[in-house]
Amino acid sequence: QVQLVESGGGLVQAGGSLRLSCAASGSIFSILRTGWYRQAPGNQRELVATITSGGSTDYADSVKGRFTISRDNAKNTVYLHLNNLKPEDTAVYYCAAVTNLRLLLRGEYDYWGQGTQVTVST
Repeated sequence: QVQLVESGGGLVQAGGSLRLSCAASGSIFSILRTGWYRQAPGNQRELVATITSGGSTDYADSVKGRFTISRDNAKNTVYLHLNNLKPEDTAVYYCAAVTNLRLLLRGEYDYWGQGTQVTVST
């Protein structure tokens, strides 16, 4: 089992930056990929960034060049650096992990955090 806890959300002005953290515990070495999703009211959940156990990263087109996903293995934590924030980035951000190869190949996740709110003001 894996437990994920997000933190770092808050209120920031457009153009500002935040760092979100996803602290993992449990069977952390079984994690194959960690992703960050976001969901705004009235919108569908959107995958914004992923990082694999090998360090390979991927980003949604909407955040490329602005967001960076990284991992600190010593702290069992995955980060999402949100830079040059825009009002449309306002959402609840969730981290998710997948430990099952079948789910990995389908682009799905089996563990989720509780979410952290990011609000970007104009």
